[in-house]
Amino acid sequence: MVLPNFFNKSSKKKNIEKTKNSKENLRSSPAPSPSPPKRSSIKSVREREPSRPTSPRSSKGFTRPSRSSRQTSSPGFGDTHPLNLPPEERERRRSALSAMSDSEDHMDVDQEEPVASSPTSFTSAPPGTFSSTNGADQGSTSANGDVSPVPPPHRAPVEPQPPPKPTIDAEAYKTAGNKFFKIGDYDKAIEEYTKAVEADPKSPTYISNRSAALMSANRYEEALEDAKYANDLEPDNAKVLLRIGRIYTNLGRPQEALDIYSRIHPPVSAKDKAPAVSMQAHIQQAEEALREGTTGSMAIHALDLAERGLGVGVDRPRRWKLMRGEAYLKMGNANALGDAQNMAMSLLRNNNQDPEALVLRGRALYAQGDNDKALQHFRQALNCDPDFKDAVKYLRMVQKLDRMKEEGNVAFKSGKFRDAVKLYSAALEVDPFNKGTNSKLLQNRAMASIKVKEYKSAIDDCTRALSLDPTYLKARKTKARALGESGNWDEAVREYKAIAESNPSEPGIAKEIRNAELELKKSKRKDYYKILGVDKDAGETEIKKAYRKLAIVHHPDKNPDNEEAAEKFKEIGEAYETLSDPQKRQRYDSGEDLIDPSEMFQGGFGGGGGVQIDPEMLFNMMGGGMSGMGGMGGGPTFSFSTGGSPFGGGGGGGGGRQRGAGGFPSGFSF
Repeated sequence: MVLPNFFNKSSKKKNIEKTKNSKENLRSSPAPSPSPPKRSSIKSVREREPSRPTSPRSSKGFTRPSRSSRQTSSPGFGDTHPLNLPPEERERRRSALSAMSDSEDHMDVDQEEPVASSPTSFTSAPPGTFSSTNGADQGSTSANGDVSPVPPPHRAPVEPQPPPKPTIDAEAYKTAGNKFFKIGDYDKAIEEYTKAVEADPKSPTYISNRSAALMSANRYEEALEDAKYANDLEPDNAKVLLRIGRIYTNLGRPQEALDIYSRIHPPVSAKDKAPAVSMQAHIQQAEEALREGTTGSMAIHALDLAERGLGVGVDRPRRWKLMRGEAYLKMGNANALGDAQNMAMSLLRNNNQDPEALVLRGRALYAQGDNDKALQHFRQALNCDPDFKDAVKYLRMVQKLDRMKEEGNVAFKSGKFRDAVKLYSAALEVDPFNKGTNSKLLQNRAMASIKVKEYKSAIDDCTRALSLDPTYLKARKTKARALGESGNWDEAVREYKAIAESNPSEPGIAKEIRNAELELKKSKRKDYYKILGVDKDAGETEIKKAYRKLAIVHHPDKNPDNEEAAEKFKEIGEAYETLSDPQKRQRYDSGEDLIDPSEMFQGGFGGGGGVQIDPEMLFNMMGGGMSGMGGMGGGPTFSFSTGGSPFGGGGGGGGGRQRGAGGFPSGFSF
């Protein structure tokens, strides 16, 4: 399509001549310029140019300038769009084009209407050309007389503006918060102060007021955070520092509170410092009691006093819980050990990987005798902190103690009682403060001492074991046995009866009381073993040898007219007669010879008083056991008379007693 011609022939001829003149002027100017194209080439280029849509911003049509006009109008400027150039470059180019426009005459444009063109067609401006006014409908005239297109107006992107915020009066919120604070509605006060802080986040006054409301609402951690921030905004404000000190005291951090008070000038009053000073003094007392005291009760008392200064709802500080658990371990009784475990579990609920809490619970288990679980806790603490010295210490100690205790038990079971005593003694030195384990070791050593007839040592060990653990029933029974074996059966009987009163359901205690009472009776008769000077487990040969030796010494022929020697010789013979006969010795050792048959049925059948006879002893007395009643072989029999009591003799209710066919052993007189 051929570009429509807007000009007539005469004007076209004038334009060509003016173009030639302008080109000649450009050649004569110092600025370099490319050689002008031929007239025919210009015409051919214009004829080949297609029509372009017209810009909607202008009602006039424009023609695209030829290459020669672009080169002439913008020498050396390249194809860069002028709007993308720096301001200095654009000004320089505009000055050059203005000078070129002034050097040539304007084109004569016919006044007739231009040929109609497509409403959407327009011509684009070549790179490097500018219009005199940005966004105007008029185009600028190039050097060859062509009109350049108007560049689009430069519009910066406009971001959508947010709606204006309503005006916030922070002081009004603060005033509302003060009103709520005065009437004790701290939650509402916190809400109002928060709105004031949001309106002015850098105001220390609003933040400090919210801190005071949070403190009054027992929200001490949040109050501390606000108070610290207010102090950062307004350093060394006496009012804010005083509030920080009070919050530290309520949280159980008295030393930090005292450090804050020391920064206030003028110094705070003694009344303001008193709660922190008192709390710190109680904590120091507890630490001293744990470090130097032998019991934890004083430490517990000091901690109780310190905890009175804590704020409402504030949990005990972690360090205080560890100190309390240590005090319970020092107390050592069953209830205290349970409290120590509770302290450890409270810490482990907050952090199950707390090595100090794990060691505390392990020590409580160790004190209760559960060494296997204690070792598990010590190993777990080392997994959390391999360098934790307390975990290493107690792990090695419990392992050593278990090993030595087991060695002592093995020696005792194998009959090496003196070796067992030595091993138990060495184990007692491993951990002198473990009351539970040491009480068991002392009881074990007492049993070994009884076996080697060191009764006094056994009694002392049991007494020590009971001082460590007064509820240790086994140690009480061992002590009663040692008292009896040492010859003090009166005290032994009293000890057994005391055990029965405090623990009536203790298995076998009734039998032990009967045996002790029997031994008490036996101790008051002649001691044939002592007369002969032999042990109770002496053999027949040893008894015979001792008798012959004493008989020679105390024989009446060697001691004429010596009644004491004669009496002694008689006792020696009586002792030998009993101990040399196995049956008589058995009856003597069991105490059967001391039992009055008339007392046998007073307690068992009649329910009255009298000595309680052990059924086993009764069976031995009756020849090996009651296998039947009335005439059966081997056992005692009762003969029943016609019409009357089983123990009666005649018909009329006479109350006589008779021997049956088999008869009772000798000594039974009815």
